[in-house]
Amino acid sequence: MRQEFLDKISEHQKIIHKVSSVYCSDPEARKDLFQEILIQLWRAYPSFKGEAKFSTWMYRVALNTAITYFKKDKRSIPTQSLENEVLQVRDEGRDEEFEARVEFLHRAIATLSSIEKSIILLYLEEKKYDEISEIMGITQNNVRVKMSRIKDKLRKIMNPS
Repeated sequence: MRQEFLDKISEHQKIIHKVSSVYCSDPEARKDLFQEILIQLWRAYPSFKGEAKFSTWMYRVALNTAITYFKKDKRSIPTQSLENEVLQVRDEGRDEEFEARVEFLHRAIATLSSIEKSIILLYLEEKKYDEISEIMGITQNNVRVKMSRIKDKLRKIMNPS
């Protein structure tokens, strides 16, 4: 089970990087959130039944972890030692050039609520509304309404008149 988990995490680790980047601008906080997401994925893995795609399940766990992480109002999260070999996922780092091009967008996204950040992240990942709905646990219609409002907010932030 452990090797299967590591293989799947290695294959989809960019999801964790993206979620961490959207929710944390500070590199140290980003690393902490990355680790917390890995821990929560490991804890939840035995309950993964394969009813949804692994990436969909992974997004759901990662986004819920990020939202919970910041709902605690930056209180420290108790850490737990895990076996060293369990979560040795290579950190490929982030693409600095890409970050430079989207810095303005990230600042705009940072002003959104936690739920709005989750939805826009999935949208930017080119997820369809039905998959966003499944990941977020809300109806497709609710996703459409929220997406429309998020786009309006971002337009106003990025193009103030």
